[in-house]
Amino acid sequence: MLELIGVNTFYGNIQALRDVSLHIDEGEIVTLIGANGAGKSTTLMTICGINTPRSGEIVWDGKPIQRLAPHEIVRLGISQVPEGRLIFPDLSVRENLELGAFLRNDPAGIRKDRDYVYDLFPILAQRANQSGGTLSGGEQQMLAISRALMARPRMLLLDEPSLGLAPIIIRQIFAIIRKVNENGTTVFLVEQNANQALRIANRGYVMENGRIAMADTAAALLQSEQVRKAYLGM
Repeated sequence: MLELIGVNTFYGNIQALRDVSLHIDEGEIVTLIGANGAGKSTTLMTICGINTPRSGEIVWDGKPIQRLAPHEIVRLGISQVPEGRLIFPDLSVRENLELGAFLRNDPAGIRKDRDYVYDLFPILAQRANQSGGTLSGGEQQMLAISRALMARPRMLLLDEPSLGLAPIIIRQIFAIIRKVNENGTTVFLVEQNANQALRIANRGYVMENGRIAMADTAAALLQSEQVRKAYLGM
């Protein structure tokens, strides 16, 4: 479904991604774990067209997309939930969701998907007319995920969805990620909370200094002594 082949991304003269190759199959949850600054977020931003790789290919459904603009990539079916949520704080919950569907022209489908995210996150239905900036951190994360789902993506990219949230909210968010996947959306999850991420993923990659250092099933990575010491605190 999605493949990165030898991707190299730079910020000026600083190389952030080094020959990154990975793939995600349709229907999977794949997680990318690693320390802060390893290049995880840059990987997502490169897939989404925010950063253009200097070399290498990003292939979606067999076609290269590394030169496309971000909105063109959204049209193809890839939506990102950015780190830090980045909702529109002065707009209502409903207006944030409407912006998520900005590229669509199917009012009935948009209403159906709004009902779908309200079913996933009932608190958002209760807060539909409330400004996004007045929501709690957990509610803002729910809104950010819902806004991305309003584009009706085939693949959802999640960047640190547990960041800054209380443990009980983290468990709720990860349960919803699993449910979204069960409902047919492929998920690529970037997460420092390696334990939670690997417990819901099918496969995982470990990134170190802009490179893919390990790749295996999530179950195998959970049992890896190297991963347990470096990322699971065991």
